[in-house]
Amino acid sequence: MSPYEIKSVQERILPLYPRSMDLSLDRIICLLEKLGNPQKKIKNIIHIAGTNGKGSVLAYLSSILLSSGYTVDSYTSPHLVHFNERIKIGGNNYDSYIDDGSLADILHECERVNDGAPITIFELITAAAFLKYSTTNSDFLLLETGLGGRLDATNIIENPLVSVITPIGIDHQQFLGNKVQDIAREKAGIIKKNGKTVLGKQESLVLSVLKEYIQLLNNKSQIWNEDYNVIPQDKNFIYEDSRYQLKLSFPNLIGKHQIENAATSIATLSSIDDVKISNKDFEIGLSNVLWPGRLEKLEVGPLSKYVSSDTEIWLDGGHNEHAAMAIADTMKDYKDKKLILIMAMMNTKDSKKFLNPFVNLAGHVIAIKIPNSENFLSPNEIKQSAETQGILAITKNDLYEALEHTKSLNGKIRILICGSLYLAGYVLEKHRGRAI
Repeated sequence: MSPYEIKSVQERILPLYPRSMDLSLDRIICLLEKLGNPQKKIKNIIHIAGTNGKGSVLAYLSSILLSSGYTVDSYTSPHLVHFNERIKIGGNNYDSYIDDGSLADILHECERVNDGAPITIFELITAAAFLKYSTTNSDFLLLETGLGGRLDATNIIENPLVSVITPIGIDHQQFLGNKVQDIAREKAGIIKKNGKTVLGKQESLVLSVLKEYIQLLNNKSQIWNEDYNVIPQDKNFIYEDSRYQLKLSFPNLIGKHQIENAATSIATLSSIDDVKISNKDFEIGLSNVLWPGRLEKLEVGPLSKYVSSDTEIWLDGGHNEHAAMAIADTMKDYKDKKLILIMAMMNTKDSKKFLNPFVNLAGHVIAIKIPNSENFLSPNEIKQSAETQGILAITKNDLYEALEHTKSLNGKIRILICGSLYLAGYVLEKHRGRAI
């Protein structure tokens, strides 16, 4: 389905409900009932919420299950390059994205059945995805929330196999609340009565809230550092719970936090009695996992011509303080080159808090706009946020100017393009034409 066709659908849907983000289940309940409740025909749903890491956990789950011979559908948002990325059918690679014809069919069918009733574009897409998944007969559906949990459109499902909550931090305060405990309560909305819940690493305030919901809703739980544990070693890590004791190589995704995300995915699969995964399949799954735009070192390509031959270009779409801490913690291990940030952010984000972990780590910040967006944070504001924390900073008109500027800097350079998933998508589109 071409970007033009997607935009046409968006333009037709937008007047039906002018607010692009309005957390409620009423509208999607109505549409799904008209469609015959396709979500009730989908088996073995693993529902994933959290502030950071939920996409990575989903990617690990998919890769491990595929390595074990299972078929896997998945639903994620937002997309990076192509809209089709949101809906994957039966696999984890580029070829498993829903094809253009099928995507057009399900969107047009949902639009027809909705018949002009109030609906947001995310709700329509989610309903369309459920419509498609109800026909695939795959072994699992990995379902990522769009925002929050309690009132997210994906939370229309009634009996997930497991509810997974990855690390929770401050983000999307305008929708979820200003306190981390309030955000935790919204995310806890995916926990279902008498179900199973797996918790990733959480700060104490969040953990206490989530445990309340687990107890209140009589859930069996797998909790980080209580029911499952990880011991990192030089080139591998030890995973332990009541079912598995595994020694595994570090995963394909880079960063200390990715070991934690991998462990959460293993704990999720460990909680499902009927799923049998061998040590070899865990190993293969972790080594084959792909999740673009997350501490990704870009291969040589079109953007390489704008920088010096010995300059590395890295990319991460993280956009909040918690993500920045994880990125910076990993970048501390790469001391052979000077770290330069090329950065853009949405105007709802806090650039000062994002930059704080990079104090005494980043040698320079080059602030730009998010391409093709009107809701970007002013590059001058990013520059000021950097300068108030003692980081040298300048602004440039676009990504290409920013990359070119690094040629004028002394020493060996490692560029990290960061601050926005939308910027990450733009970079991947220009560099290789697709996300993976």
